[in-house]
Amino acid sequence: MKKYVLWRLLRSIISIFLVTTIAYLMIFSMIPKKVVFSEDPAYSKLTAKLDLRTDYENTIYKKLGYIDYLDSKSLEKKVAEEDKSVSVNVSSKNKKTYEKWAENECGDWKILQFPISKKFYAVRDISLVERVWRFYSHLIQIDTPWRVQDKENPNLKRGYQLAKDEAGGGFALIGSGTKYKYQLYFDNRFPFIHQNIVKLYLGESYPTFYGYEVLEVLTNGQGEAASKEVTFPTGEKQMSPVNLHTAQYQPLSKMDKMTKQKFGKDPYSKTNNFYKDPSMLSISLFTEVISLVLIYLVGLPLAMLMARFKFSLLDRLGTGMITGLISIPSLAIIYFLRFLGSSIFEWPDMFPTLGAHNILSYVLPILILTILNITNIVMWTRRYMVDQQSADYVKFARAKGLSEKEISRHHILKNALIPIVQGIPLSIVITIQGATMTETIFAMPGMGKMLPDAILRHNHSMIIGLVFLFTSVSVFAVFIGDLLMTFIDPRIRLNTKGGK
Repeated sequence: MKKYVLWRLLRSIISIFLVTTIAYLMIFSMIPKKVVFSEDPAYSKLTAKLDLRTDYENTIYKKLGYIDYLDSKSLEKKVAEEDKSVSVNVSSKNKKTYEKWAENECGDWKILQFPISKKFYAVRDISLVERVWRFYSHLIQIDTPWRVQDKENPNLKRGYQLAKDEAGGGFALIGSGTKYKYQLYFDNRFPFIHQNIVKLYLGESYPTFYGYEVLEVLTNGQGEAASKEVTFPTGEKQMSPVNLHTAQYQPLSKMDKMTKQKFGKDPYSKTNNFYKDPSMLSISLFTEVISLVLIYLVGLPLAMLMARFKFSLLDRLGTGMITGLISIPSLAIIYFLRFLGSSIFEWPDMFPTLGAHNILSYVLPILILTILNITNIVMWTRRYMVDQQSADYVKFARAKGLSEKEISRHHILKNALIPIVQGIPLSIVITIQGATMTETIFAMPGMGKMLPDAILRHNHSMIIGLVFLFTSVSVFAVFIGDLLMTFIDPRIRLNTKGGK
């Protein structure tokens, strides 16, 4: 059992990496890198400013992992650091100095010039293999007291301390020298226990949500900022949307006057805000979990009744509805149910109509997602239970005088739980797929809608991040489904050879 669990866990991780890698290779090899600027209004404004445009292009390509880039100042500094005979203020026309440096560097660095100023800069194309390696090598980031290296603050204390949580009461694990000030803290927001010690880094979002990491976009709140009374490190109190628990280190030289008034000499002054609406992850998680619960609460009893009264009017009607739902295109079902719900019950047909804090906004998306995905559980559960009705143990139960209701509930259903549990991973995958359509049609600001939006906007980092997350959920759902079967039926023995 232990060997099987470890082996399946390893296979699950490999599967996630394979799917993500294939998506990464397809996106970064088949799509021209120039298209990333097609949805960037800031780039189009630089048409007449060729030097700034060139610098902007290379900066973005560097952030997306296409190239390594050194602008003029960085190149001068780099060359001066490695060759003490060269001044930092080396002449911008001395191309041979830079070319000599490029020859001595590992990698194929190219020395190029800005079109107007004629200053030199250096770029190096990164191969696909190296890009993939960089993605996975930076995927898991551990925040340690030696994470921050700031030349402006050589005496920065490094370590951890358990102190009073000034941002929310109680106690928190505070770091110094770490990227995040609050390493471990508690609040009234799900999941109530939060940590910044180990983080996933899925790249930086661009062109949409530029300046934020992919995971921050998915997990931060949305909409208008939500202000409340905040006590800053200097003791100043004011109404502000600042979330002090997200405080990150930034050098004092980068702090503006207003930030210094609030944080004083505390370098942990880079923060995110609280927002009125829940995050994309929260909206998608709420919708999909409720839908999955309804699928099994409604689907299992319906399948049991259809199997118990097979070939009856109830069974024929149920089978007809299931067949119809399978044969009709999903988009047609979504729009039809959306029309009925909005016209008859006056439920909102667009999520933004009432917003994220009104439960009616979720009714139609959850209902439609449930109806779309209930067919699988009803069809297979009914079929399995009908097959079991002619089994020997059922005949023996009838001979003992048990009623059909008792036989169905206590014997057939117990054996049917194995394929039902085995079908949970498939239900999760199908629900994720359905959520992509429903969230897009209802304009729900969730992860499902974010995927087609990212594809249309050429937000490659967001696409890779969502593929990684969706694949991880799907693969581990299969893994957990196998483990659940062993609890339902102790006779099942999982091993690496596939035996029982």
